[in-house]
Amino acid sequence: MVMTSLAEAVLEDLLATAREAAEKSYSPYSSFKVGAALRLTNGEIVTGTNVENVSYGLTICAERAAVVQAVSRFGPEIRINAVAIANLNNAASPPCGACRQVLAEFTEPNAPVAFPLAESLRVMPFAEIMPFSTELKLK
Repeated sequence: MVMTSLAEAVLEDLLATAREAAEKSYSPYSSFKVGAALRLTNGEIVTGTNVENVSYGLTICAERAAVVQAVSRFGPEIRINAVAIANLNNAASPPCGACRQVLAEFTEPNAPVAFPLAESLRVMPFAEIMPFSTELKLK
């Protein structure tokens, strides 16, 4: 993982915040506790955690919960310039397809996204985990 010092400091803080959010997970069915932290361009940090439902299709992931909170607090003009995802299960958890699509509405293409993958932490620009996201948006 190669990052600039500013990005490294931001992501370390975001990862710690994402871990704290994971502690609040409602995951009685899978016990898979995930937290997400978003750094907005206005400097605010917003978090979310996964909230399961006995009907798994109604479960909301941590990333989407964080986006919903960001829009609820700051309005639809929010923009995300860094994302961190953590889980308490020592397992890989890159953003799922639904989360990538929701993040695409608000995330800058070069925003770093940090998430656990295999035995390490992966950091990638959002444009690499969701290619063509700017082309998918309605003008």
